[in-house]
Amino acid sequence: MKYLPIIFIAFLISCKSSPFKITAQQIIDKTILYSGADKVKNSEISFKFRDKEYFAYRENGNFKLIREFDSIKDGLTNDGFERFINLEKQKLSETNILKYSNSVNSVHYFSVLPFGLNDKAVHKKQLKSSTVKGKEYYKIEVTFSENGGGEDFEDVFIYWIGKDDFLVDYLAYSYSTNGGGKRFRVLKEQCIKNGIRFVDYYNYKPLNENISLIDIDKAYENEELKKVSEIVLKEIKVTILDGKE
Repeated sequence: MKYLPIIFIAFLISCKSSPFKITAQQIIDKTILYSGADKVKNSEISFKFRDKEYFAYRENGNFKLIREFDSIKDGLTNDGFERFINLEKQKLSETNILKYSNSVNSVHYFSVLPFGLNDKAVHKKQLKSSTVKGKEYYKIEVTFSENGGGEDFEDVFIYWIGKDDFLVDYLAYSYSTNGGGKRFRVLKEQCIKNGIRFVDYYNYKPLNENISLIDIDKAYENEELKKVSEIVLKEIKVTILDGKE
């Protein structure tokens, strides 16, 4: 019996040296749940962004993403993209179909993040945790398969997810379109609509393009980024559908 305390101490040391490690998938699952993004898959959502109006319908894997401005109505569905001007369907080149559909999809995609981060084409990798403005974050890198990853499948994203609340406060991405570049988004305001969290962001770019995406949070704290815009969603309306077949 005199050896029991020694064995017990050794057990405690062993436990401390190999703590439970949460995986990237578990972190993403939690942030989708805690932000209410799981409700997006069966919902109707509308909002205004800059000078355009957006409407999204999603139910049981079917989707319809709409953008309206001036006399133009763009629609992206499971069947493809269509544009109407003054209610007349337009004949578009493949180049313009790709351009317009990417533009519509991009705004809708960002509006409901982290919804979409469990799509089949998404690959998640946990990076070294970091502290930004005194708060501890998990850092998750997201890349995409060419098959199913869309035209911008080579883009790379990083999400800063709070260790205490599992919510995204920062995100960064690198892109290759229009000459390429990097962006870092910082939470400006947040609101909850029908159980779903929506976030407005300050949008920054590096003063030095040699700053790596993985270290862009450090560059932000060192004031090495420049604010280029604000991402603000207005007049958000949400209806949750029952999702029954």
